[in-house]
Amino acid sequence: MEVGRGEKENQELLESFLSQFDTLEDAVNALQDYAERQNKIRRTGSRTLSHAATVVDVKDLAKSYKLGRQKITALNDVSTQVRAGEFVAITGASGSGKSTLLQMIGGLDRPSSGSVVIDGKDIAKMRDGELSRFRGQTIGFVFQFFYLQPFLRVETNLEVPAMFARIGRRERQTQAKNLAQAVAIDDRLRHFPRELSGGQMQRAAIARALMNQPKILLADEPTGNLDSKNGAAIIELFEDIRERFGTTIIVVTHDPAVARRADREIRLKDGVIL
Repeated sequence: MEVGRGEKENQELLESFLSQFDTLEDAVNALQDYAERQNKIRRTGSRTLSHAATVVDVKDLAKSYKLGRQKITALNDVSTQVRAGEFVAITGASGSGKSTLLQMIGGLDRPSSGSVVIDGKDIAKMRDGELSRFRGQTIGFVFQFFYLQPFLRVETNLEVPAMFARIGRRERQTQAKNLAQAVAIDDRLRHFPRELSGGQMQRAAIARALMNQPKILLADEPTGNLDSKNGAAIIELFEDIRERFGTTIIVVTHDPAVARRADREIRLKDGVIL
């Protein structure tokens, strides 16, 4: 019997979904968890987000680079907003400008033109010192490569942002323990990064990013170095962080499964939003 196009696509989606789990029971449990989360969002989250303040306001953003005599346009007249408490996925093919957009939002690079207003402040107009302080207080970063210091134990790795913020030793130790418990690595605090699995290292990186209680968490391909099971666990962790701390989460990803878990998707192509 010939399978229709829609039926074939549905079958492929089902097979792709089931391949992420070891058993059918695990898949069923994951679906039940997802349904419960969606019901919770429908009951409370959507009403809250619809009236939430705008924490990221990007207007007419452009970014160009020079490569020899050639001009490369990474972003072209991009405008978008993100509300407090949203979980947003930025997607697109390689070279679409998604990582550049995330870097602009995080103040890691400056735009050629346009504005990036974060929590009411135009970071494109800030001087380097002011921008650095603002980033440390407002934004947390999680990257594909965990960037944990190999010669420091996990507990000290978590404390590093608080050290730069000149937070007292006792307070940052308490915060590190609380965050380690929140991301389920409290039994690994005395270990070195080389003694952790990939999933545990990413959890440690997330805890470190939350150390200064940022309003916004930016993640660039946070599941790119993880297998599907650990990747799914990290996205669940992001959802838990959003619920627990009210953190706004913006994730750059090429993985459709990750994008589907977000509240909203911003799709880029050739430096513009589709």
